[in-house]
Amino acid sequence: MTLIAPTAVVAEDEAALRGELVEQLGKLWPELSIVGEAADGLEALRLLDQHQPDILFLDIEMPGATGIDVARQVNGRAHVVFVTAYDQYAVAAFDQGAVDYLLKPLAGARLFTAISRLKSRLGQAPAQLSGVLDQISTRPAAAPSATRAPLRWINASVGQTLRLITVDEVMFFQSDNKYTRLGLKDGEALIRKPLKELIDELDPQQFWQIHRSTLVNVNAIASVSRDYRGRMQIKLKHGTESLLVAESCAHLFRQM
Repeated sequence: MTLIAPTAVVAEDEAALRGELVEQLGKLWPELSIVGEAADGLEALRLLDQHQPDILFLDIEMPGATGIDVARQVNGRAHVVFVTAYDQYAVAAFDQGAVDYLLKPLAGARLFTAISRLKSRLGQAPAQLSGVLDQISTRPAAAPSATRAPLRWINASVGQTLRLITVDEVMFFQSDNKYTRLGLKDGEALIRKPLKELIDELDPQQFWQIHRSTLVNVNAIASVSRDYRGRMQIKLKHGTESLLVAESCAHLFRQM
């Protein structure tokens, strides 16, 4: 008797992460057929109706239609694995009966565990997700920074290459026309995310705003001094670049 290969759709708006997930699935579960890849929620819904997959790897935060919107449509029709950067989403999803979850950045061992659980549940009816979806949808909207884990990784352009960078590698973020420049130990990278969004997403204990155009990783600071004009400047542990500190932010360093 010929067994029918299980099918899956991968919905993730970050192209590099989506490609990484598809690649790892191919290595760890070669029998799984990826029948569609979506970069936003609306495309995920279209692929869901078109292919009716057994499994949906679903990013919670997506443009167009969020992962929550998509999950309400898929509810009970496919096994769902939530992909998220936020631990509280993941724990809630798992506790409420979703098949499993993956945290960003992806870890091979965690994906292997998720695959094992999926294989054991493929013969069962997909979980009903109403409980966890209601829980996530009704989380306090007024203070998302209080419930979300800080940003931990970034997709950035280094020349013609898209590179996955952890925030711990970043010495500073600096506005640069339409881009935000990342200062790294081994060079620099560019992202399109504006500084004002990064301020809300990064850990404020680790990244301080020292100028309207600059955030610095406090772990990368070697020393703070004043130049001949009396302007406060930061010298970094790596590289020769100095960062100017606005007078309105000078109080951050008075206890150092």
